[in-house]
Amino acid sequence: MKSKLIIAIDGPAAAGKGTLARRLAHHFGLPHLDTGLLYRAVARRMLDEGADPADGAAAEATARALDPAETERNDLRTPEVDRAASLVAAEPRVRAALRAFQREFAAARGAVMDGRDIGTVIFPAAPVKLFVTARPEARAERRFRELAGRGIPADEEAVAAEIAERDAQDANRPVGPLRRAEDALLIDTTGLDPDQVFTAALEKIAARIASHA
Repeated sequence: MKSKLIIAIDGPAAAGKGTLARRLAHHFGLPHLDTGLLYRAVARRMLDEGADPADGAAAEATARALDPAETERNDLRTPEVDRAASLVAAEPRVRAALRAFQREFAAARGAVMDGRDIGTVIFPAAPVKLFVTARPEARAERRFRELAGRGIPADEEAVAAEIAERDAQDANRPVGPLRRAEDALLIDTTGLDPDQVFTAALEKIAARIASHA
């Protein structure tokens, strides 16, 4: 089952899903894709080219021309890109352009994929779905510490406001809104360290796989 196992991880910003996804990918020997980086890379290129991230046609063209290597840039997690990526991700044409890429990524070997609509849109039949979340104040504190650790100036109240704004955009966009799939296993990371989150996830995944054996 490992070779075809797809673990779909969804959740809001700064909930810890990326850290968990990387550890699960290593544990199961599967490729990992942070799908949010696709939208961030599109947004980053548009900003570099002076394009408006709210321009749907331009965003679609950029998405279709995206080189996967652009997701490896080290300037994709800035507040500026956060805001632009929210606009890009809300564009249905962009989501359609990137949907095939995401599905093809996992087709051959399986994968661990994290994002906002993996379990609801990209792989609704995934055998394992996780919804990773945390209280807004905990997520804002994590994002603030993350930015500070990378030397990016940030104001704690502004970060909290940006998290709240992103949550609203993700939940209310017309295509692929952030929501928990009915069969997604819930992991609340508030007050948990990464090791505790990983252990909880492994237990839930083992139980889900056993129930489908």
